[in-house]
Amino acid sequence: MCGLGPLVAQFDERIVHERMFDDVDRHGPTLYNFSFMAAQGRFHRSHKSQVTSHPSTLLGTTLSAVEGSQVIRLRAQQAVFGAVFLAILLIISTVLSAQAARRRVSLVVTGGIVVTQNAARQVINPGAVAIDGADIVAVDTPQAIAAGFEASETIDARGQVVLPGLINTHTHAPMVLYRGLADDLALMDWLQKYIFPAEAKTVSPEMVRIGTRLAALEMIESGTTMYADMYYFEEEIAKVTREAGLRGALGQTIIQFPVADAKTPSEALARTEVFIKAFKGDPLIIPAVAPHALYTNDRETLTASSALAKKYDVPLIIHLAETKDEVDVIKKDHQSTPTGYLESLGLIGPKTLVNHAVWVSDEDIEILKRRMPGISHNPESNMKLASGIAPVTKYLKAGLPLGLGTDGAASNNDLDMFEAMRQASFLAKVATNDPTAVPARIALDMATIGGARALGMDKVLGSLEPGKHADLIAVSLSEARQTPVYEPVSHLVYVTRGDDVRTTIVNGKVLMKDRQVRTLNRAAVIADANKFAEKVRAAVR
Repeated sequence: MCGLGPLVAQFDERIVHERMFDDVDRHGPTLYNFSFMAAQGRFHRSHKSQVTSHPSTLLGTTLSAVEGSQVIRLRAQQAVFGAVFLAILLIISTVLSAQAARRRVSLVVTGGIVVTQNAARQVINPGAVAIDGADIVAVDTPQAIAAGFEASETIDARGQVVLPGLINTHTHAPMVLYRGLADDLALMDWLQKYIFPAEAKTVSPEMVRIGTRLAALEMIESGTTMYADMYYFEEEIAKVTREAGLRGALGQTIIQFPVADAKTPSEALARTEVFIKAFKGDPLIIPAVAPHALYTNDRETLTASSALAKKYDVPLIIHLAETKDEVDVIKKDHQSTPTGYLESLGLIGPKTLVNHAVWVSDEDIEILKRRMPGISHNPESNMKLASGIAPVTKYLKAGLPLGLGTDGAASNNDLDMFEAMRQASFLAKVATNDPTAVPARIALDMATIGGARALGMDKVLGSLEPGKHADLIAVSLSEARQTPVYEPVSHLVYVTRGDDVRTTIVNGKVLMKDRQVRTLNRAAVIADANKFAEKVRAAVR
């Protein structure tokens, strides 16, 4: 409003000028009669004969000249003022119209390099993402987003890469509490001598809650926005996941021997059905049926698990062909490969997620190609346990839905998906003796749109596109090891770490901004985990 002062003053001046015009029009030559008569007297004394002869002519000529010049000048000023006034009104009207046209949205992330992961793998530099509620409404340049949207909250992502949230397709979240408990062992020794005994003595709803909070904190801080899980007391995992704001495809474990939450497979199946009913339709939680593996369940339990998943149209999650030992056991007991046996039971389909799939033949790949399950590749766990190397390049060539996972932190030993991307790329190169195998772009695909596809969610997740859920992260590029930046995708895969993530957003909600987690009390989560670790130590002594 302070800028309107000169305009008001000019408007007042115009009113005075208008009055002058009115006076001249009404009174004509008599307007200045007294001053003119005084002038006439002075003139008469010096030029009497001229004044006496033509007094009216002199008055009319003099006044007409004065009036004419004033009117012309004032009319010109009026015209200029009118034009300026109209121009100002037009500018104000245009600005107000533009503001009225801008859509009000809940959040805008702007200024960063936006790696969209859309079908064209478009990178917008600089770019911006507009979010309204739980969904993305626009992805464009900062100027275009600013012109079209007005945000309740704006996050400045300059100097950062903005990309879809990472999708971890295989975890056992509470097992972060067993991180480092036993290392450098083969899978069966690791499971039977350490993990299963520790779980028998320590797994409880409390343990699951504490462990899941710690896992959720680690995932939020390292850029994972969705994860697929398999464990016990999965309803507790679901509650914590939802409270933390993460998205999860969470499978209740079904296993043949007695465990903490079920003494028999039938009890586990019943618990799974209750879990499905409780969380089906939740905006963040997808309940799933999770028979542990072929070698830990009999035929009856496996087929019952499949029937339950089909009854409620939910995913089925299972370990498959993780080790050579598993292949040998299934071949001995069922005269088939693990993949062939799984197909014979009717467990492979588009809503199945198979974890590992390391030991597969070309015939097995044909089965997988025919049935199109999602596949979770876990390179770090497979390397650490010396389980083998999954034929990733063959899966990619076959067009199979291939995601990336960390496995549980007890066999990794972290949940950092950036590290998983890097190791997936490196492992494929050395396994095939081909440096072009799984380039950075493909590794990033596996952690984003590929993971969404493996979970059957690529229509709503995995890329930054209008209409998809607003799951995204912003990653800093300010560290010395990230300098200089020629190709952002290369840096994301080969340089970046989980602790470079600055912002994590799930379903349009900011879970972390500037490394400050908003949905969990970091100090309390870590303190609780350290306290529970004492129970784990006592259990394995």
